[in-house]
Amino acid sequence: MADFTFAHRQEGFDEHIDWSIRGYSNLLGDVISFSRYFVEDNTNVVDIGCSTGKTTEKMLLHNKDHCKNATYVGIEIAKGFYDNLDERLVDLSKKEPWAQVEFIKDDVRHYNFDNCSLVTSIFTLQFMPKRHRQEVIQNIYNGLNEGGAFIFGEKIYTEDAFIQDILTFNYYDFKRQNFETEDIMDKEITLRHMLKPNTWPEIETMLKSSGFRSVQVFWQNFLFLGAIAIK
Repeated sequence: MADFTFAHRQEGFDEHIDWSIRGYSNLLGDVISFSRYFVEDNTNVVDIGCSTGKTTEKMLLHNKDHCKNATYVGIEIAKGFYDNLDERLVDLSKKEPWAQVEFIKDDVRHYNFDNCSLVTSIFTLQFMPKRHRQEVIQNIYNGLNEGGAFIFGEKIYTEDAFIQDILTFNYYDFKRQNFETEDIMDKEITLRHMLKPNTWPEIETMLKSSGFRSVQVFWQNFLFLGAIAIK
């Protein structure tokens, strides 16, 4: 999986994504809120594509009052985030010395999911070659404990060309509130070769064929959605 195109922008990265995806902060808030129903002591909580590690830290702090013995693992392949993750780990060790946190700088395909109560992935699998997505989802399912959850966000596309155009053009109108048109088009050209979205039915099929018993979309804005799958 290629380095994410914004990996060189560690400073302000989270704010940049919030400006790029309407309601992004609400989606993250939901993911963190939902985590309390799944995180358990003596299990692993894995955040795929953790970028700056901010979401990993927020989940840890959200659950610390009832679950201090879980291990939080952030996985990130983009080298541009590595220094930021090192700094966050040092900072966490000072502020929350009880916390069990690990940031793995590698491709998620090399990670052995095991004893997981929760796995999250916010707009990450869409950057992975399509031929590997089913394998990764299967590995997530295999590594989750019974009743564990995979909570994720993904960009999708719809097979109806007219609806696709409506959602895309309105998305660009939203982005023009924060970015110049030239910047939007430059990013679109860059991502065209990196980001290959699935349709929602394709994603749902991959989840169910991996064994997830319950799959539900809980958030959507334009062509971005958030969903939860329970083992």
